[in-house]
Amino acid sequence: MSTPPPQGNPFAQGQQPYGQPQGQAPYPPQGGYPTQPVQAGYPQGAAPYAPVPPAQPRRKVSFKLIKNVVIVVVALGFVIGGYIASRDDADTAAVGDCMHRGSTNDDDPDLEVVDCKSAKAQYVVLAKIEGTYSETTANSKCSEKAKDFQYSYTESGDKKDFLLCLKDK
Repeated sequence: MSTPPPQGNPFAQGQQPYGQPQGQAPYPPQGGYPTQPVQAGYPQGAAPYAPVPPAQPRRKVSFKLIKNVVIVVVALGFVIGGYIASRDDADTAAVGDCMHRGSTNDDDPDLEVVDCKSAKAQYVVLAKIEGTYSETTANSKCSEKAKDFQYSYTESGDKKDFLLCLKDK
């Protein structure tokens, strides 16, 4: 069975071919071709599954990113280490605290606060006086504030200038 060639523009939608009455289909439906059953959720003629998009290429870790992460981690390590190390410095000492001398150098004795029950405890803080003092004024100031002091320790140049009056434990 053959079908006659189409008349008019077969691609024009919604227009009736020339000579066809309005309201009628241009060609009657013909049998012989089975139609596929329509699955729920899919329009007729669509595949029952969507095409899978190709996987996105994995982003490579660059040397620059690794370098920046390492720099940040090292910087944080220095900040945290400095904070932990400075928590027991002489500037945190208060009256009644015990101190340990970490160095034999008289110019930088490296005093640190320790537990008074510790075997490291060498000195007791009798007074802490804010301000800048020379050696002679420091001794006279400690004599005023703590009668039985044995040593004076001054620190200046940091955020705070102060004087510690100490005695042996």
